[in-house]
Amino acid sequence: MVNEWVTDLGSQGLSSSSVRQSYRLLSQIMRSAADTNLIAATPCRGVRLPRMPQTEPHIVTPKQADLIAAATPAPHDALIMLLAYAGLRIGEAFAVRRSSFDVDARTISVTEKVVEIGGQLSFDTPKSHQKRSVTLPEFVVVRLRVALAGIDAAPDALLFDNSRGGPQHYTGWRRSYFDPAVRAVGLTDFTPHDLRASHATWVAERHGVMAAAARLGHARASVTTRHY
Repeated sequence: MVNEWVTDLGSQGLSSSSVRQSYRLLSQIMRSAADTNLIAATPCRGVRLPRMPQTEPHIVTPKQADLIAAATPAPHDALIMLLAYAGLRIGEAFAVRRSSFDVDARTISVTEKVVEIGGQLSFDTPKSHQKRSVTLPEFVVVRLRVALAGIDAAPDALLFDNSRGGPQHYTGWRRSYFDPAVRAVGLTDFTPHDLRASHATWVAERHGVMAAAARLGHARASVTTRHY
């Protein structure tokens, strides 16, 4: 039954990423229902999910990443820095809160992500439930201090919220902030995920694949080498 539902989502024109996100949400609901004995067992096992399109990431230099940040209005320039120098996924960056930071220790705790399904936003654990703490360069902490000064004092206040205080929609954020900055520095066909891929490359070249995997939240180094 779930296989047919997944197939139907694809036939409606949803992208592979959206179908997989929808499945993950259903799987969590069914797993919770099984854990509380509302159903005998989760039906979300052995489901055939659509493959994600495989494209080569565009790797930039730290200088190019800095130019993108410089071309992005505050506080979203700090978001660019988190993608490039902490290796966050874009959904993880959208979920960053005041309480995510330990400024004195120069660390950020990655415990949530924003997911968008059918235009609706919700919070979830990071991919593969790999929560982690990432050490930040001092120059990123300096910029984050400025961004933190401009948001609500509540611990759960989002650092990169929309005009209503909620999380960002990916498409709207790209259109308003990311894509204009990328064009301003002369790059084309460049995505937020390419900054994460660039970070993985920088760390792997300097400290090895295991260090890169830990910062990216990959359970195994083989995942890092396969994707980056």
